[in-house]
Parts: sequence; C-alpha cells; structure tokens
Amino acid sequence: MTGAVALIITSRMQKNRTKIYTVSQVNSLIKAILENNLPGRLTITGQISDWRHHQSGHCYFSLKDENAVLPCVMWKSKFNNVRFEPEDGLAVLATGYIDVYPPHGRYQFMVDKLVPAGVGALQLAFEQMRRRLKEEGLFKEEHKKPLPAYPQRIGILTSESGAAVHDIKDSIHNRWPCAKLFLYPVPVQGEGAAEEIASALRDVNRRNKELRLDILIVGRGGGSLEDLWAFNEEVLARAIFDSKIPVISAVGHEVDTTIADLVADARASTPTKAGVITVPDMQEVLMQLAGMQSRLTANLKAVLKLAQQNLKTLLASAVFRSPLLPIRYAEQQLDQITIRLQDCSKSFLAQLRERLQLFYERVLEIEPHRLLGKKTVDLNDLRNRADVGVRAILNDRQIHLTGVENRTNTALKAIINGRRLLLTAQASRLAPLNPKSVLQRGYSITTNQKTGRVIAKLDDIEIGDLLTTELADEKLIESKVTKK
Repeated sequence: MTGAVALIITSRMQKNRTKIYTVSQVNSLIKAILENNLPGRLTITGQISDWRHHQSGHCYFSLKDENAVLPCVMWKSKFNNVRFEPEDGLAVLATGYIDVYPPHGRYQFMVDKLVPAGVGALQLAFEQMRRRLKEEGLFKEEHKKPLPAYPQRIGILTSESGAAVHDIKDSIHNRWPCAKLFLYPVPVQGEGAAEEIASALRDVNRRNKELRLDILIVGRGGGSLEDLWAFNEEVLARAIFDSKIPVISAVGHEVDTTIADLVADARASTPTKAGVITVPDMQEVLMQLAGMQSRLTANLKAVLKLAQQNLKTLLASAVFRSPLLPIRYAEQQLDQITIRLQDCSKSFLAQLRERLQLFYERVLEIEPHRLLGKKTVDLNDLRNRADVGVRAILNDRQIHLTGVENRTNTALKAIINGRRLLLTAQASRLAPLNPKSVLQRGYSITTNQKTGRVIAKLDDIEIGDLLTTELADEKLIESKVTKK
C-alpha cells in the first residue's frame, strides 16, 4: 500500500514539472524547425552592406532593404565563381539557404550564387575592371610603345586551330611578304585561358634576346562576352602593360571592346586588320622608295651641275692661271720687310755707338783711378779706428760677464742642492709604494702584451694572448694563454 501511494505521487510530480533545455538544445531545435519549414533554396534580392572579404577567402556581409537586414555568409569555394567585385550598396540577387549558427544562436543566409540585379555579372565585372585599371593609368597614351615601322619578326599569340591565325598570316604576307611569323599557341577562351596567355607573354619577353621579335599580336575571332572574357581578365591586362615588346590586341569584331584592347599599344578591330596595322604595304614602300630614288637622283644631278659650274669658275680665275703669283707676292713682301729691318738695325746700332762714346768721355773726366785710391785710404783708416773701439768694448763686456757668471753659478748650485735633497726625501717616501719593490720578496708582475695592462682578473686575458711576467732584477718570462 505504501508503494502504491508513492507511485501516484511521482506520476503527478512528473506531470507538473517544467522541462529544462540547454542553450545548445534550443539552437538545435530552431535549426531543425527552420530546415523543415523553409524552402530548400531561396533567391533573395537586396543591397549589400558591411561587405568583408576575409583573408581565409570566405565572405561575410548583410542583405538589406528598407525594413530589415539579413546576415549572409559565402564560402571561398562559392565566391571563386563570382566574376564581379561585390561592394556596399550594390543591388544583387543572392541564392542559397537559411541556416542557424549554433555557437551564437544566430540565423544566417548561406549564399551559393551571387549576381548583380538588373545587369549581367560579366558586364558589371567588365565595367568595374575598366574603371579600376583606368584609375591606375594602364590606359594612358603616355605608356603606349610606338610600333616599329618595318617589322621583320612578328610573334602571334592565339589558338593554332582558330581562323584568326590564318587571317593574320594572310593579311601580313599579302602586304609584307618579307616578314617572318612565329606562332605561340595558347587557348583563347575557357577556364585558365587568361593565365596561359599572360604566361606566354611573359615567356616571350623573357626569351626575346634569342627570339628577336619586333612586335606581338594577341587575339582571336569574335564571340559572346563569355567567349571573350579571357581578354578581360586583370592578369592578362597587366602582362600586356608590362610587355617590353609592343603589343597589338586583335580581339573580336568591331563592336567588341575588351580590357586587352584598352591596355595594348594598338588595337585592331579584327585579326585581319591586325596585319594591316602591324606591317606596311610593300607596294606602297616600293613606290615611296622609287619616289625617294627619283628625288635623290635629281638632287645629285643638280649638286653635280652646280659643282661643275663652280669648278669652271675656279679654273678661269687668276689663281689657276698663275698659281705661283701669290707666292711671288709673299716673297716680295718678305724682301721689303727684310730691308726695313736692316735699315732699322743700322740706325739703332749707330745711336748706341754715339751714347757709348759720350759715356766714355764722361768717365775719363772723372778720373776714377785717383778717386778709388783716395776712398781706399779713407776706408783703411776707418777700419783701424773701429778695431780699437771694438776691442775696448769687448774687454769691458768680458769683465762684466765673468762677474755675472760667477754669481749665477753660485745661485744655481744652491738651488740644485736644495732640489736634490727634496728629491731624495720624496724618493724615500715613494720607495715603499713602488709595485716592483715586492719583486725582491719573491712576487712577480704579469702584463698582457696586446693591451699593455697588468692582469688583475681572469677577464683581462683571452685564449692565445701573449703574456710577460717580470721577476726581480728586471728578469722577464714570456708565455702564451692556452686555457682559462
């Protein structure tokens, strides 16, 4: 009976008890309800906001309209298929499914496909690419290289199975048959085509010392925007811009314009026109050469005729009739100059003789031998008197200097004796402080030869240092450090 009562109480308690869930259980319930009650795939229109492209490659953003915001996630593998660059404010159509992120208890839209609303994804990607590269300056005319006037070696980057290669070849050979063509086969559409064309461009530039190409043609025939998309890829645009060899872009028909057309040094609307742009017309060149030859011939004839007339004039002149006449004139002038110089020399010498005679007569009037004798006597008298005076002065100075010397010697001796006594006293006081005085008691002093310093501690030496040890009586021992 007691057991029955207990059973009834337990059953009632279980009916009245509130069930308790964990946070994870609640998030899992919500996730299950959403998955079971919402369509498997949804396409949602809205504007992108808070766009973040994580370094992992995954994308996180929100879709919003006037009244609500929906968190969204797009994994790297899905985003690789998006051709355009998403940005805040861009209206898009997003396809995917609703999921719950259990750790945060937040539902979010898992986007598998993203396209712009109202305009094609490729067209939007093209406009974005063109705007960005234009801002960087890749389309500026100042960066475009001039095309060679008469190219002899031409490289063609296109599909070897397409019609474009034949159109280019026929167009060039019809106009400029002397040119040599070099085909570099590359895919012109499909996945990875842009990377392969760009790689081919870089390879040709790298090997151009041996290839010696004058110009490159990159192109293909016409097609849809999807078919031509390889020529809108950024990797190919930058390869064309970096090419040291001039590049002509020949993509599609006249109505098509690609990024490659805008970056290239020249653009041809068709592969056939690429040949027209690349090479001159041989017939036109031959006509130009013929015209130049005619003008050169006429100019040479005119120059030759003028030279003949000048020669006739020169031959008719007096110089050619009497070629020695200028020399005779010069000889005549030289004779006249010689005569004038001789006359001037004779006149100058006559004047010098007259002046010399005048000076000689004046010297005789002075009688210099008598004057010299008198001056000699006077000079000897003055020398004798000077010798007597100097001897007297020297005797007086000698006596004075002797007294001064005696007094000076006495004072110096007194000073020296005083200094000697002071030095002896200081030496007596310094002797106990002399570090070498301990050497007599069996001690030694070791110095490092490299530094010259006394070794006081182990850090004062290094392995391999040479040491000098001083003993008593100035005896030295040299050693080398092999171990510390």
